[in-house]
Amino acid sequence: MFTKRTSAGIVLFGLGALLALAAELPYGGWLQIPILSIVWWRLRNETSQTTKQYYAYGLIFGLGYFLIGLWWLYISMHDVGGMNPMLSAIAVLLLSLYMALYFSAATFTIRHFKQSHTSGLLLAASWVISEYLRGYIFTGFPWMGLAENQFDGPFSPIAPVFGGLACTFLVVWASWEILQMRTYPIKRVVILLATIALIQFTGKISYTKPFGEPISVRLIQGNFEQSLKFNLQAIGQQIDFYVSEIQKQSADLIIIPETAFPWPQNNLPSGLLNYLQNYSNTSLSNLLLGLVGEVPSEQGMQYTNRAIGLSPNAQPYQYDKVHLVPFGEFIPPGFHWFIKAFNVPLSDFARGSFDQKPFSIERKNQTSVNAAITICYEDVFGDELASRIHRNKEPVHLLINMTNLAWFGQSQAPTQQLRLSQLRSLETGLPALRATNTGITAALGPDGKLHQTLPEFTQATLTTKIQPYSGQTPYVRWGNLPILSLAAGLLIRGFIRRRRF
Repeated sequence: MFTKRTSAGIVLFGLGALLALAAELPYGGWLQIPILSIVWWRLRNETSQTTKQYYAYGLIFGLGYFLIGLWWLYISMHDVGGMNPMLSAIAVLLLSLYMALYFSAATFTIRHFKQSHTSGLLLAASWVISEYLRGYIFTGFPWMGLAENQFDGPFSPIAPVFGGLACTFLVVWASWEILQMRTYPIKRVVILLATIALIQFTGKISYTKPFGEPISVRLIQGNFEQSLKFNLQAIGQQIDFYVSEIQKQSADLIIIPETAFPWPQNNLPSGLLNYLQNYSNTSLSNLLLGLVGEVPSEQGMQYTNRAIGLSPNAQPYQYDKVHLVPFGEFIPPGFHWFIKAFNVPLSDFARGSFDQKPFSIERKNQTSVNAAITICYEDVFGDELASRIHRNKEPVHLLINMTNLAWFGQSQAPTQQLRLSQLRSLETGLPALRATNTGITAALGPDGKLHQTLPEFTQATLTTKIQPYSGQTPYVRWGNLPILSLAAGLLIRGFIRRRRF
């Protein structure tokens, strides 16, 4: 027979799972707000529990959220990497538990501070700090934050001003205010509706503007299974496919996905890059190619996850991925045993430098367009991208993300990353191109809205035009400093008041 504690744990686990599932539904950003209100209600009813018991409830809630949201990692480890099923499941469970620690720490505010009219602000502040730390400690893993789900919610228009963490702040605050509507309901409804209206009005302000003429683009989606990436015969077939597709039609910009040439650059077929450079010169097409680079290191040569840019009659451009995926692209100290169980070649890359310049897209008789490149996982780190754009000596007019999500099969991982790309466009006020292996290949406007996409798991090419933009949003200039300062200030004030009373 279930005890009261067991029953509460099951309910909170279910609410966490429901919160993750809501993110995949239309208007998920709206749906998550009342679900969070129920979570706060349940946790507030448990404040009489001991500190350990209460912390455990927050942990169970977070575990339900991340197990549902990150289960696709099992596919990469077991189905693709060949890891033992039990070890794969344990790895996903441990990662979810680690992520849940941050959720639990944030919800502890409900118990720690005396209930008052500022409780919602304190909860929102602690959640922002928690999410920020989750994105930095141990190189960070901010995937499945509340912010990217707000692209279909009421608070996304604040992203160009204060970033995704500001969206998170408002989601948590609003969900708490809904819970408090039993007291002063009219006042709270008016404040909540006025806040949403003000945020929506803020979204009407444009911080960037069109730059030059639209550029023609071709995004080639190869749809090659991940198991073929390290098959010698299949590697040749993939290279032949992409070279053939590149030459079918010229465009201002032609992009193939991350590691579309899944072979070290120095071992590619002789003369391949020179051949494509000649094609670029004659067709006046700029090419962006995903491949495996090599750089010297203390141990000899080390691989990099690289994008090579070829422009007409210009020196090749090179971008090496900066923010690497733990275990997939770099091995944390003491975890080489884990990588041996995870049978994936090329799993210890070198990092690129943070200050790499943008890719210049050359156009005949027109000003060049500069594109900030990110490779796969880097699209998760909005503050890093904003900082790069702000610090670049050359203006950035376009975002490009090259990715390969074949690792994760038919899961929600592609739609999750698409929402992240949409948030990045919204934060920076810049259009974006997503070139992927299996999907979701897409062109996004400066407001993050989808212009065109390709169906997942199809071999196709997206041919479109995209309008470059110029200028910088307040978030690009300020980064997370304003929202982190607000959150820290609220928490400091909360601790001071708690000590006084």
